[in-house]
Amino acid sequence: MLDYVIAFVVGGGICFIGQMLMDIGKLSPTHTLSTLVVFGALLDGFHLYDRLIDFAGAGAMVPITSFGHSLVHGAMTEGDRYGFFGVGMGIFELTSVGISSTVLFSFLVAIFFKPKG
Repeated sequence: MLDYVIAFVVGGGICFIGQMLMDIGKLSPTHTLSTLVVFGALLDGFHLYDRLIDFAGAGAMVPITSFGHSLVHGAMTEGDRYGFFGVGMGIFELTSVGISSTVLFSFLVAIFFKPKG
């Protein structure tokens, strides 16, 4: 039961930070999204995001900060194995499904709905 509470508090805290960036920092949703991705990437660069996942489980894996973690984690893992070219391969190894589905669904929405402007 405590695992659910911890996941809720950590995930809610990440979302709270994002909301405060928009409300107090007056950042646009795009800037907020980018900031949270970079924050997750920085935490993974210092090997802290894996500890957060071990502590909070889905509370740390579901928010957008996990995308930044996945980008850097894949790049660092494959960079250690294959050198410079492994960095490029590793970025897409863990995130290719999310990126591909985003491109596919964006394309389908553009076909079926008329954009404004």
